[in-house]
Amino acid sequence: MQATTLLPRTGDLFHQGLERQAGAALLRFGAARPRPAGRISWSGRGAAAWLDDARGHVWSVGEPAGAAGLVVRAAHGLPDRVREFTGPRGTDALVGRHLPVTDVVEWVFRWTLAEPPVHRAEERVAELDASHHEELLAFLEEHSPAHSTGPGSSDVSLWVGIRDGEGDGRLVACGALSSLRDSGAPLMASVATDAALRGQGLGAALTSWLTRYAVRRHGFCTLWQLADNTPAERLYTRLGYRNEDPCVAARIVTP
Repeated sequence: MQATTLLPRTGDLFHQGLERQAGAALLRFGAARPRPAGRISWSGRGAAAWLDDARGHVWSVGEPAGAAGLVVRAAHGLPDRVREFTGPRGTDALVGRHLPVTDVVEWVFRWTLAEPPVHRAEERVAELDASHHEELLAFLEEHSPAHSTGPGSSDVSLWVGIRDGEGDGRLVACGALSSLRDSGAPLMASVATDAALRGQGLGAALTSWLTRYAVRRHGFCTLWQLADNTPAERLYTRLGYRNEDPCVAARIVTP
């Protein structure tokens, strides 16, 4: 695999225009502009990558072969700091030729610039505050134990929910507006519905409401979707989320 060059600290991921190409939305929305002080980044062979040092995570976009080369370069150059990566679909297999990888998960990074059509149940969505965190956590642990973001997370700016009945009825759906770590871009997260009430449009109402909220305040909204989640794929497509960025995430096995 061809070696790539570490960009100087004065370099910028956006100078090459890769973020305007299909399949590079993660760079467009996920990497801050201007460059945060001290960000380490790489580019080469139609790909770009940058290090989330706090997590030991390398983010990469572009052609899979080029992206894989950047991940390998990063792991070899910073062996004590690089533990995992996300890249375009196929990056894991190419990295795996040089480094042992595990915990491979396929995702789609989706985004929209437009407000969705109004869902009839959006009027039931209500904002929640810190006093509801214990209730939210119990709900998520029961109905979405693999949720990505929990109550109290510093990345979350808003929690919303739908209740059964009026007033302080039982929580039957919830969701959050979080943010991407580097750029602070709005990221929908931890949308969950009571398992006994799925298929009734509660998740669609929450998703529509949160999307509208983000678009009105930020001009866009992003989310991560598991690649094999067909119901979510249909919903997000119906709400106008683009589907151009199939990704894969994996962990690098360290000795």
